[in-house]
Amino acid sequence: MRSTVLALFAALAGAGAPAQAEAQATPVNACTNRNSSHDERIADCTAVINTKRATGRTLATAYCNRGFALTERRELDRALANLEEAVKIDAKYACPFSNRARVWAFKGDLDRAIADYTMAIKLDPKFAIAYNNRGDALMRQNKIDMAIADFSEAINLDPQHALAYGNRGYAHFRTRAFQRALPDYNAQIKLTPNDVMAYLNRGNVWRSMEQLDRAEADYAEVIRLAPNDARGWRNRGLIRIMKDDFKDSLADYDKAIERDPGDACSWNNRGIAKRETNDRAGAIADFKKALEINPSLQAARNSLRELGVE
Repeated sequence: MRSTVLALFAALAGAGAPAQAEAQATPVNACTNRNSSHDERIADCTAVINTKRATGRTLATAYCNRGFALTERRELDRALANLEEAVKIDAKYACPFSNRARVWAFKGDLDRAIADYTMAIKLDPKFAIAYNNRGDALMRQNKIDMAIADFSEAINLDPQHALAYGNRGYAHFRTRAFQRALPDYNAQIKLTPNDVMAYLNRGNVWRSMEQLDRAEADYAEVIRLAPNDARGWRNRGLIRIMKDDFKDSLADYDKAIERDPGDACSWNNRGIAKRETNDRAGAIADFKKALEINPSLQAARNSLRELGVE
């Protein structure tokens, strides 16, 4: 029940002082305002573009930020067109390369994503977000050592970059370097104490180290922070099965299934809890439901055979 940490930060560009002065009559500040909604950003950047007065870096910023907002709305082809226009206008500007890389990553073209992040870094060697996101793309290619190097450089450039700690922690987790993963997740949680994924991932490390009480505490924190998120309930339920606490595990899986009835593993594991609390009929029903959702779930099929059901 591994939960990945995805690096989805992007470059939201702000116009430099000369460019702002060049477009004072346009709503450029709204276009670059980090607190704008995606719809507001698209509208405001469109207004900058449509004035026909913006040029150079200001115009490239408008296209870059509109591309960013379209990416967030997963309108990837429109985003790509905007970012390519930004590159044409200002080929020495890191923002559109970084944001175009995100589009390529969403499209699954990791080689192009890495190439664009590399160009963004070449143009702006202190671009921590680009290092972090290139590291994510490299990790998706299973180039773990290179990914760790990029996450480390992102942290070196920006020690407050919580997501880079989380990503490096996950990279260490994947190589089973649990003692290295823990400090990174601790740092991420210190910087972003309400980050559900950080607690989930640290809980997974504790579970892999068989530190079940600590894992249970982290999953309990997920439940506290996000009570409607099934992941906290089902992960704590798993820990309770591992601790032979089947009654409490059953209660957790009831909550998990209520929140995510399409998760076959939750039905399977609740079946285990029911079997171990002598609810044979309930266990059979849950194992059958798990197989209905995922016919290839061999654990549920084996459990049914053990109960004499084919």
